[in-house]
Amino acid sequence: MQAEYVIVGAGSAGCAMAYRLAEAGKSVIVIEEGGWDGGPFIQMPGALSYPMNMKMYDWGYQSEPEPHLGGRRLATPRGRVIGGSSSINGMVYVRGHAKDYDHWRDQGADGWGYADVLPYFKRMETSHGGQDGWRGTDGPLHVTRGPRDNPLTRAFVEAGREAGYETTDDYNGEKQEGFGPMEATIHKGVRWSAAHAYLRPAQKLGAEVVRGMARRVVMVNGRATGVEVRFPNGTEVVKASREVILAASSLNSPKLLMHSGIGPAAHLKEHGIEVVADRPGVGQNLQDHLELYIQMAAKKPVSLFKYWSLLGKAYVGARWLFTKTGPGASNQFESAAFIRSDKGVDYPDIQYHFLPLAVRYDGQAAAEGHGFQAHVGPMRSKSRGAVTLRSADPEDAPKIAFNYMSHEDDWTEFRKAIRLTREIFAQDAFKPYADFEIQPGEAVQSDAALDDFVREHAESAYHPCGTCRMGRADDADAVVDPEGRVIGVDALRVADSSIFPRITNGNLNGPSILVGEKIADHVLGRSLPPANAEPWIHPRWQEAQR
Repeated sequence: MQAEYVIVGAGSAGCAMAYRLAEAGKSVIVIEEGGWDGGPFIQMPGALSYPMNMKMYDWGYQSEPEPHLGGRRLATPRGRVIGGSSSINGMVYVRGHAKDYDHWRDQGADGWGYADVLPYFKRMETSHGGQDGWRGTDGPLHVTRGPRDNPLTRAFVEAGREAGYETTDDYNGEKQEGFGPMEATIHKGVRWSAAHAYLRPAQKLGAEVVRGMARRVVMVNGRATGVEVRFPNGTEVVKASREVILAASSLNSPKLLMHSGIGPAAHLKEHGIEVVADRPGVGQNLQDHLELYIQMAAKKPVSLFKYWSLLGKAYVGARWLFTKTGPGASNQFESAAFIRSDKGVDYPDIQYHFLPLAVRYDGQAAAEGHGFQAHVGPMRSKSRGAVTLRSADPEDAPKIAFNYMSHEDDWTEFRKAIRLTREIFAQDAFKPYADFEIQPGEAVQSDAALDDFVREHAESAYHPCGTCRMGRADDADAVVDPEGRVIGVDALRVADSSIFPRITNGNLNGPSILVGEKIADHVLGRSLPPANAEPWIHPRWQEAQR
């Protein structure tokens, strides 16, 4: 088994990479441990809480006990299926803020400023309803908006406006800041994963997908020559005549590097792994978004709770199966907001997903009866964690320690986020609907009580990244250069969310696909000319919070 390029991982970035390389006439093999993505739980947007809790689709990772969250282990799902996490995620599509990418550039990721990445976002998208001139019109990835016919969905945006915030018709366009419609990778009522958008077209162009567990990269004299893979009938090396590209997630890419002898030398030696390149940054700089659900009970039967019975779910499922319409054709995240937590913050640092139902991500109803909730969390936590090896066995899960809430500012930011949410729910737009606060609950008011609530209830938004940080070749803590090449070895790249220097604003599927698109161009020795669009920044950000 041999190809010019061997890609590990058929996820968001790996699929994009496979398509662009195959389109350019290169021979490509994609190694994916997970299997078929055709099941209705994956394809039906309304069923999103199922696949991320199913062993057949998810690696089933957990964090180590988190010291600042009362020793809780947090679920850390990653897709183990064709399409990777784009097949099990919430389908929310956010590019990130322009200033996120300018920050990457300023941290040493030359060529990754907003002007450089905007043309790639436009190339990858077909935007349905986005802002003219800022969005793509003929890319592989369909980005759509839900029907927004639930009155609660509209009330959320109106409440934001009443509270004095901006509104925005397209947070992925010129203006991220404000309240407005949410976007999703859904097309004609079906989840539009990276597998649909990129991998199937890549296979039509000759890219091959093989199912097996990548154990390590084979290194010969400091050069990657292939990948050792365990197949059902034994272990074999899939050879790469040009390059090996790791797109195995921010949890598995650093793990693979370390098992291949690339990482912090002392840590590798602890596990008896021969050091090929001492890169102390491998596995470090782990970041994520934490969030809370602020839940309200509703006075009127307007929420999606009416579908929560067995009969209701059967109706939703059958309607979707036969017509690809109805509640099952939406992820139900149809309104969003990005706001700044304080004056002096130059661009949004709090994100809202609004849901017209009071429920948990794992599908457990947190409240019996009609209600609604806002998922809220700070975007740029200063806390950093690490992914390390559990043992010398490449098939052991990595150790994942996020170190959530380890920075004092995280607590201040979360308290602020809760109080700002309560203020939004108290606006006139919600008067006909809002009954009482389910959680945290009216009694939870003091800083100490809010901190206890965060400690007990904060959950991951499932946006891990940063563990193979991109930077200049002379940066001792960088793992890859701005073209995704692993520093200190040859013919090996990383292309997934692990190369983010810092987490972006919002959900990470869009930026992960961007990485696959842009690194593919670096592999092919080409690039799109930069854009000169100026994003909207609040004119009074220095003196006003809204």
